Amino acid sequence: MSLSHQSQPVVYLAATGHGFGHAVRICAVAAAIQQLNPNILLILVTTAPRWLLEAYIPGDFIYRPRAFDVGVIQSDSLKMDQTETLKKNQEIFSKKNSIIASEVNFIKTNKVGLILADIPPLAALIAKTANIPCWMMSNFGWDFIYRDWGDDFQIIADQISQCYQQCDRLFRLPMAEPMNAFNSIIDVGLTGGNPHYTEAELRDKFKLVAPRNQIVLLTFGGLGLDQIPYHNLSRFSDWQFITFDRQAPELPNLTKITETSLRPVDFMPICGRVVSKPGFSTFSETMRLDVPIVSLTRNDFAEAIFLLEGIQNYADHQIINTETFYQGNWDFLLTPLNRPKIGKTLSKDGAEVIACAVVEYFK
Repeated sequence: MSLSHQSQPVVYLAATGHGFGHAVRICAVAAAIQQLNPNILLILVTTAPRWLLEAYIPGDFIYRPRAFDVGVIQSDSLKMDQTETLKKNQEIFSKKNSIIASEVNFIKTNKVGLILADIPPLAALIAKTANIPCWMMSNFGWDFIYRDWGDDFQIIADQISQCYQQCDRLFRLPMAEPMNAFNSIIDVGLTGGNPHYTEAELRDKFKLVAPRNQIVLLTFGGLGLDQIPYHNLSRFSDWQFITFDRQAPELPNLTKITETSLRPVDFMPICGRVVSKPGFSTFSETMRLDVPIVSLTRNDFAEAIFLLEGIQNYADHQIINTETFYQGNWDFLLTPLNRPKIGKTLSKDGAEVIACAVVEYFK
């Protein structure tokens, strides 16, 4: 059965399902496309949960839960299982012909005109086989991440680079690695969602009375962190902390957000700082709103160097090592922030620029 009306333009948006960041980025673009031209049918192809997509995309879309890549197999936002990641990648590439055939069939049935991907490699091969363009958006490719992990990953990294070479256009986001596999690159600004609520609404709903510089958002990506040392919060009894961690303890100065319609970006404008780990979407949304970032370090994920360099150049920031976070007493919250080396100069309209290109393509 075809989902689209004969004359309706259809865009197929594929996102790596690992964590929430890739889905958040592509949803920001999807929402912007919808605003510019509500007639374009959006098909969201990802294993990220539907509630996350709905929190970013106000209108209708088709949800197609499919995985074309694995990203990284992780138990939390910092612990990675390289062996399992390699195995799952080999599995996907061994089945790639049947994956491609099944998607091409879906694409032709539903008259899809364009693929936009962040950043599953097979999307480019699917598009080539379906004879439609494939555009991609990201600040890194999976080939770059895996190459850094040594000899076992070189074959997979090469296969991924070959896929990326088939991509027709890359929208390269800020804080990026060079992304050398891509032949046609357009640099764009930061992406992210816009807050849905006013400061007054949030303060009222969640009884947040502390001044802004004493409200802290703790957010560690879709997978969260194990063993956050929440006991340190007792040292800051007149501060207020906000978390999306459903396992967090009940503490007088900790507000737990459990409604799926609420997102970290909704709370950022009322916070004096956001404490996070290196992740593009969190950094990007924080920087779009000019909120200071306190980030943990991350040594085994090659993207982190570019992200941490990004906040040092363009945001009020602090960088703390994991030992300070896990074993320290959180004195870092009392330390003055570092000013950006270059200044808050990154453009903030990445999602809109990509959306405009998609709308223009269908004209």
